[in-house]
Amino acid sequence: MTRSVIKLVTTPEDHRIARLTAAAIGLAVIDAAIPLPLPGVKPGLSNIVTLLVLARYGWRTAAWVSGLRVVAGGILLGQLLAPGFFMSLTGALFSLLILAAAVRLPKHWFGPVSWSILAAFAHIGGQLALARLWLIPHNGVFYLTPFFAIAALSFGAINGLIAARLLNGPSFTHSGERHV
Repeated sequence: MTRSVIKLVTTPEDHRIARLTAAAIGLAVIDAAIPLPLPGVKPGLSNIVTLLVLARYGWRTAAWVSGLRVVAGGILLGQLLAPGFFMSLTGALFSLLILAAAVRLPKHWFGPVSWSILAAFAHIGGQLALARLWLIPHNGVFYLTPFFAIAALSFGAINGLIAARLLNGPSFTHSGERHV
């Protein structure tokens, strides 16, 4: 009997995506453990990693990290192919679409904080649309919009500020100099 060997060759980019995805998954698991008063409202901590990746490595890498985080998070949290998985996937897709446009906005006015807020609103908008179309086929679901909008603005701003601070820290500078 002959044995065939399949050799998978990985690149440094693959390793970077794996490390960043692992960080995003870890934050997603922490996110899931935080009790909040309204179902569906989460801080979105893993989006901090997405913002860092977007600013440092571009939209394509951010899309990989975000997509892998959704799938792996669904598996780890036991929600793969459950409604919560599709809600997360839809939110991530809408966020990535808005981020694709947002990164093209003038850099002196737009950055991680505004990107994060826009992505948070897109995320919740996509989730509300999916909930209306699939899970709750009644317009009453939109009565929750003000609560989700306040959460999106709050958590989007906080996550964006954290990402901006990390981007200005020593581990994300190109020259190795510490920026205060």
